[in-house]
Amino acid sequence: MSQIKSNIATLTDDLTSLKRRGRKAFAVLLDPDKLATQNIEDVVDCALHAGVTYFFVGGSLLINNEIHTIIPQIKALCDIPVILFPGSIQQIIPSADAIFFLSLISGRNADLLIGNHVVAAPIIRQTKLQVIPTGYMLIESGKMTTANYISNSFPIPYDKPDIAVCTAMAGEMLGLRVLYMDGGSGAQNIIPMEMIRAVSSYVNIPIIIGGGIRSREEAIAVWEAGAEVVVVGNALEKENGKALMMEIGEALREMNKLAD
Repeated sequence: MSQIKSNIATLTDDLTSLKRRGRKAFAVLLDPDKLATQNIEDVVDCALHAGVTYFFVGGSLLINNEIHTIIPQIKALCDIPVILFPGSIQQIIPSADAIFFLSLISGRNADLLIGNHVVAAPIIRQTKLQVIPTGYMLIESGKMTTANYISNSFPIPYDKPDIAVCTAMAGEMLGLRVLYMDGGSGAQNIIPMEMIRAVSSYVNIPIIIGGGIRSREEAIAVWEAGAEVVVVGNALEKENGKALMMEIGEALREMNKLAD
């Protein structure tokens, strides 16, 4: 077997430094199926003007195969890092910058804890993708989401911050470098601030929060509760999506001025 080594995970270090420096980041989650029907140049241009930190690309379930063509297009238009948010092994795209190596630590599905990783590891090793070891935690969001259904796992109840804290601590002790707490695509409710604050107070690794964030005020609340990265996806697909991206980008600049 070839022993090609993957690149040093500089984006992991970049995420880790956010926690140390007290700075925040804004990620836009792109669904390749939906992006294919939009003007990619317009989306990227708006992201550049808004000061978006990262693009996350992928999803729990993709119907089309557009992800293979969309990522090179994004890379040709900007220098914003593109990080894969894979819902399956089929979403390992070498042209991206990095991949969240997601372990579903909130569930008990062995395939999503380690099984799929064993199959994916040699494929990823043959690429230049930076690997970001990530503890993925699904949080109850008010309704069944695609992520809940496809993962065949129960989310952490929204009113049980103690379970979230213990799960997060276990992930950190296992050596995972990032925590991604997610309500899932189309989440009805945002993750409770009490839960974010509790997890942030018990772990020393960066926290990414996604699902249900639909306004500048909600993004600020999530950052202030202790998250390093706010992720917005579905809300940006609405009619006011570009305006929302600009508003959250402006809030990000204000938050980081306070940290400097």
